[in-house]
Amino acid sequence: MNQHKNNIEQTQRGPGKQSMGRAYFVFILLLLVGLMIMGRALKVQFVEGGELLANAHEKDYRFFDSESMRGNIYATDGSLLATSVPIFEIRMDAASDLIPDKLFDDSVGYLASRLANMFGDRTHWGYKQYLIKGRASGNRYLAIQKNVTYDQLAKIRRMPIFNRGKYSGGLIAERTTRREYPFGILAKRTIGYVLLSSKDSVMVGLEGAFNDYLHGQAGRQLKQRMANNAWKPVYNELNIEPIDGKDIITTINTHLQDVAESALMKQLRLHDAEKGTVVLMEVQTGDIKAIANLNYDEASGEYTEMYNLAVGEAIEPGSTFKLASMMVAMEDGVLDRIDSINIGNGNIVFHNRTMRDSHKIKASGWLTPEECLVHSSNAGVSKIIYDAYKGREWDFYKGLQEVFPMQSTGINIPGEPSPSIKNPDNPYWSKVTLPWMSIGYELTVTPLQMLTFYNAVANNGVMVRPRLVKSVSEAGIITKTFEPEIIKKKICSDKTIATARRYLEGVVEVGTGQNVKNAVYKIAGKTGTAKVNEDGRYIAKYNASFVGYFPADNPKYSCIVMIYRPKEGGYYASQVAAPVFKQIADIVYSLDLDIHPANYNAYLENITETATDTIGDKLVPFLADANEELLLGHLKIEEFGRQIKTEQIPDVSGLSAGDAVFMLENMGLVVKIKGRGLVKRQSLEPGYVFRRGDHIYLNLEI
Repeated sequence: MNQHKNNIEQTQRGPGKQSMGRAYFVFILLLLVGLMIMGRALKVQFVEGGELLANAHEKDYRFFDSESMRGNIYATDGSLLATSVPIFEIRMDAASDLIPDKLFDDSVGYLASRLANMFGDRTHWGYKQYLIKGRASGNRYLAIQKNVTYDQLAKIRRMPIFNRGKYSGGLIAERTTRREYPFGILAKRTIGYVLLSSKDSVMVGLEGAFNDYLHGQAGRQLKQRMANNAWKPVYNELNIEPIDGKDIITTINTHLQDVAESALMKQLRLHDAEKGTVVLMEVQTGDIKAIANLNYDEASGEYTEMYNLAVGEAIEPGSTFKLASMMVAMEDGVLDRIDSINIGNGNIVFHNRTMRDSHKIKASGWLTPEECLVHSSNAGVSKIIYDAYKGREWDFYKGLQEVFPMQSTGINIPGEPSPSIKNPDNPYWSKVTLPWMSIGYELTVTPLQMLTFYNAVANNGVMVRPRLVKSVSEAGIITKTFEPEIIKKKICSDKTIATARRYLEGVVEVGTGQNVKNAVYKIAGKTGTAKVNEDGRYIAKYNASFVGYFPADNPKYSCIVMIYRPKEGGYYASQVAAPVFKQIADIVYSLDLDIHPANYNAYLENITETATDTIGDKLVPFLADANEELLLGHLKIEEFGRQIKTEQIPDVSGLSAGDAVFMLENMGLVVKIKGRGLVKRQSLEPGYVFRRGDHIYLNLEI
């Protein structure tokens, strides 16, 4: 009985004790969880709080790079070839507390009307509702317009509400830049461009080669995240102003560049050619005064600057290379031992392959070495070289290494390949390589490399590096100068130079280049007509070239003209390339009074007829007086040189920066400032005749 009672009591007490145990367990568990939460909260508050707040702040505020103003590229006469124009994105702090509601309500209609008239993308009503909605929604960064010019921005600053100033009027103007080329396609490929991306960068021409000088140094701007993930600039003492890029001054003369480009364009159209290039260089310095590269663009049906043929494209030059071959023979004394050679009917067989002349030179078939070059005899030149160097091909190759550049010229823009001239150990050297190489086949060089060689002949054997940039300037002050460089002090003996120059004068006087001859000054040069090699096979298409220098008796300029694959009106160099050379030489000679002979006045009557149709409809040379102008019929005077000016630089010394900038920018000048205080010095002197877009640097001092 007692046992049964005890069992009953234990049964009654068991569940209660188990429930209490579970309750204690849950309580302890909740207590531990609470302590963990409290510990985490304390850690966040006192340990991680600063970092988390910083992260939260970073999501709303962030520093961005601010773009610097890229430096300008100038022609040698000070004309702008490339410049950066400021472009603005206009926004509005529509919800600014500094704009009273009454002012906004009274003025928003006028502001909307002015914006609608300026941009035309919205109606007056559309702009008004857009501005009202922006204010009502509390938009502190309301987009107004992109790609706004400086002149438009100046007008916007005078509009209702905005005319209260940068902060009180809510106007936000963010500056970017756009690269512009005032002379259009003139030398555009040589000027080049820069395309930067996170993955890759493309750098072409002078823009690419001198990017380290031109790009400047980016600044730093704090911005605040706004609606729609937009970022609004805000003032911060850690903001850093960008440093503008430096300017570069090139050797290019815009007048001569236009002459070269126009003469080339006319001839390309006349002969329906695929493309063409011209380079005009100063003999002693290597300064490139003009460089034109025109390719036919099928999309537009026009010729345009698409690729720098002069620097970047190596081809088989043909007969212009004959001079180098003959100079090797001159240096070795080979020609001293030859009175004349017999080429028969102009066809000579070398190892079952026939070398042919394109025309009959002498019925007798006998030619002197000079006549071989003057009349561009393939058979004659190849026979001289083959007979002299068969079995000692290395002697010929080493001789070429002395007179002709085997490396790239090193011109200061990217993309130039080295000449490809085989040596006898080359696996592709064959039994006919020697004769064919002697007349400019089975090797490739660029037009600029060929011109560099001829320029050395004109320069008494001194080979100079082609130069495109003369100096770098900052705030109008020259900070770096690139002096002329000598590649090789002497490519051959004085005797060989004298003989080579006599041969080249003969080409123009009595040979294949007679159509560039004139009565007043002498030209020396060489024609070149080369068959096109397409995938290892020569086809019935040609490249025509003429390279030489003038005046021949005292050379100042050298020039090469290369026209690729002409289709109409002949293909010989004398028909296609030589006329371009003559047009350029005549105009350059007429402009440069330093090289005129005493009987120059008589020359005026001669050149008027021959040069009249050089460019466009008419060329009217006013050449007797150095102060008179060259007028080109197809160009407006302001596009050609903008010689006639009435606007002059004012004296802004002593003015505040704001007053000086306001005055000068309203005149169309781009103003750059250094220092603080009042204007102490200005880069363009008072009275200087300027062009819109010119840069002026102001130095301020307190």
